[in-house]
Amino acid sequence: MNSDIAPTRPALAFLGTGIMGAPMCGHLLDAGYPTRVWNRTRAKAEPLAVRGGRVCESIVEAISGADYVLCMLDTGDVIDHVLFGSTARDAAAADSLAQGAVLIVMSSIPVETTRRQAAHLAARGVGYVDAPVSGGEKGAIERTLTIMAGGDESVVERVRPLLETMGRVTRVGPTGAGQLSKLANQAIVGITIGAVAEAMTLARRGGADPAAVRAALLGGFADSAILRQHGQRMIDGAFEPGGRARLQLKDLRTARLLAAELGIELPLLQLAEQQFQRMCDHGLAELDHSALYLMLDQSDV
Repeated sequence: MNSDIAPTRPALAFLGTGIMGAPMCGHLLDAGYPTRVWNRTRAKAEPLAVRGGRVCESIVEAISGADYVLCMLDTGDVIDHVLFGSTARDAAAADSLAQGAVLIVMSSIPVETTRRQAAHLAARGVGYVDAPVSGGEKGAIERTLTIMAGGDESVVERVRPLLETMGRVTRVGPTGAGQLSKLANQAIVGITIGAVAEAMTLARRGGADPAAVRAALLGGFADSAILRQHGQRMIDGAFEPGGRARLQLKDLRTARLLAAELGIELPLLQLAEQQFQRMCDHGLAELDHSALYLMLDQSDV
């Protein structure tokens, strides 16, 4: 055997090239993985062709023959629709996956959806890893995402090299555990955004300089990634979406419904959900979730 021959890279498909998905897919291409790319709006996938991606017209074209399929679509319902068929009579695109392939769902979706999808694919000899991420657009661009992987340990280890091109990977348990971790993450994020927004509003309305207050708090017990990144967004009034408010609301609602199923009352989570619902109801759904700050400064909202 000629040891100078480089090993063949596995064939990938990447579904969903929005704010997060595009840079994530770009890192895989930069690492030399041959990747077919699909997005519902093709124009959002086209820039990846310059980096070596093959842009596909259909889901089936993208995933047929792929060793690994990475999915960064908005919701569990969208994944069900495009991969598993929206009705019992629909042809399920996922059925075109070859035995031994692995679907890696990096979207934030309900735990029960994850387990149902995994069971469907297991019956066909296809692996499944739920690997939602935290870190927002900045983390996706800088390859510093926190990736919470749920699934069989051997399967997670198989896909670890792919995931490590995008950030830090931790296996947190069996299938569904990744989504549970993401719900815990989103509860902390949503509640903390509310706390930082209220603190910045209190400082400003009380006559202090919010920028100076934020600087004073850095390094103390109140410090956090939310204070550092989103506190600065609030001060600058920069609410272009990194993480959209409607997706934050979706995750908080999913967490609250799961808590109810488990017989757990989480009042802070419920309050955060109510605030993001109010925000979305008043036309701010497509702004960054840090724009919750605007809610405290608009008396008519």
